[in-house]
Amino acid sequence: MKLLLLVNSSASSVTARARVVIAKALSADHEVTVAETSRRGHATRLAQGAAHAGTECVVVLGGDGTLNEAANGLAGTRTALAPLPGGSTNVFARTIGLPDDTIEATGALLDALGRGSIRRVGLGSVNGRYFLFHVGMGFDAAVVEQVERRSALKRYASHPLFVWAAFATWFRHYDRSRPRFAIHLDGGDVIDDGYFAVAFNTNPYTFLGTRPFDITPDATLDRPLALLALRSGGAAAILGLAGLGLLGGGRARRAPHSTYASDLTEFVVRGHGPFPYQVDGDFLGEVDELRFRHEPSVLDLVLP
Repeated sequence: MKLLLLVNSSASSVTARARVVIAKALSADHEVTVAETSRRGHATRLAQGAAHAGTECVVVLGGDGTLNEAANGLAGTRTALAPLPGGSTNVFARTIGLPDDTIEATGALLDALGRGSIRRVGLGSVNGRYFLFHVGMGFDAAVVEQVERRSALKRYASHPLFVWAAFATWFRHYDRSRPRFAIHLDGGDVIDDGYFAVAFNTNPYTFLGTRPFDITPDATLDRPLALLALRSGGAAAILGLAGLGLLGGGRARRAPHSTYASDLTEFVVRGHGPFPYQVDGDFLGEVDELRFRHEPSVLDLVLP
């Protein structure tokens, strides 16, 4: 099989040694080309070029942001995407069942390629950009912005950094005095007092160490989107949601001051003024409106 190994050397757990070991392991049974990203958006262009050149699979060694870019380059083609965990959390790679250790994940990937374990899956899209696992709006996105401002620390203290950023954002960096957006669901229902919301293509929302934040178990690669909106900016509401997410079993869908909806093919989020958002863990700024769609059967994915 003709492979492109796409590497983000700036990702939290990518090392020169791991890159060499992985390239050598993949080359044992496949024709491998290695390319390295150098700037935001580069992975999308490299993946598009690989698809146009007839590459059969793009293997991404990097974090969720690099993986999202590659997915956007490959969506709609017949070139498969294969993630390898190289970031600080590796939400999507772990969601589909890969080990968090990069070398172990390479072995699992080689086994999957040997079995031909490739499946056509659905993605979400927001304002024309595909997402693999989620889009966060409001408080969630403001936390990601604070983490990205201290990106050099993610390599050494990723999870403590997120916890610190959540508290710092709560006290200093996010306006909780009023709702920030309204969510217009298909069919005419409106949630007009959103403080924080997440649109899901898969579950879990993220991981804290080895513990998944299990928000919506019915969000899968085979179904349309799910949505959880928090309708209060109070500490009790956000801490309650976090606690229920850690307990798992979908309890977070019944969190106080929240609204949950699933199997959504499209919906629109309109701000009461600009609001922040993030896509697959990358902060993308503030917008006045987000348009969501579910795009079925749009990406070939290698599954362990």
